[in-house]
Amino acid sequence: MFQMISGSALILTMADKTKSTKPANKTPPKSPADPAKERAAKRLSYESNSSHEGAMAAELSALEETFRKFAIHGDTRATGKEMHGKNWSKLCKDCHVIDGKNVTITDVDIVFSKIKGKSSRTITFDQFKEALQELSKKRFKDQSNEEAVQEIHKLIEGKAPIISGVTKTISSPTVSRLTDTTKFTGSHKERFDPSGKGRGKAGREDLVDASGYVPGYKHAGTYDHKVQGSNPSSHGC
Repeated sequence: MFQMISGSALILTMADKTKSTKPANKTPPKSPADPAKERAAKRLSYESNSSHEGAMAAELSALEETFRKFAIHGDTRATGKEMHGKNWSKLCKDCHVIDGKNVTITDVDIVFSKIKGKSSRTITFDQFKEALQELSKKRFKDQSNEEAVQEIHKLIEGKAPIISGVTKTISSPTVSRLTDTTKFTGSHKERFDPSGKGRGKAGREDLVDASGYVPGYKHAGTYDHKVQGSNPSSHGC
């Protein structure tokens, strides 16, 4: 009996020692998270990132937006990141970079060939800015380099490609002859009045004249008026 009690005491003593050797956890328990505070923190973080991105976009939008509009003009496969020489020339023309005096279409083509890569047919936005810097020296000769670049940017910022007007009607002797109603003959002539205006159904079908007058009679419709004018009863006698 003594031995059993001693063994139990020994086991208890070893268990106490094991418990005492474990490091005490001094980290305070976490308080339950507040869902409202977490949502507010996430919203503030999102708004901060959005405002930063918006500021970056605003810095590029004025000039780069115009670049992209002209870069995709007339090309459904274009991404707006690169511009062909044709659209570059159109941009310089539509935005009045070409003035016919200091900057000509030849100058524009030369600068494009100089800026683009040897094996490339397009320019990037960064190359686009380099090309504008080259042209600004010719376009605004009397200003400093920095002022000239600012002025040429002002010509371009916020602009878009000018769409051509409605296609004009081609005028030729053949077309004029075919559309001149005074030269129509036969049944075609009957379809138009002397002014060239179409007569509608009357020009396509033979309508029965039930007025009682001979066709073509100039004084049609005046008979009743004459009879009433000569009848004494019409004057109240």
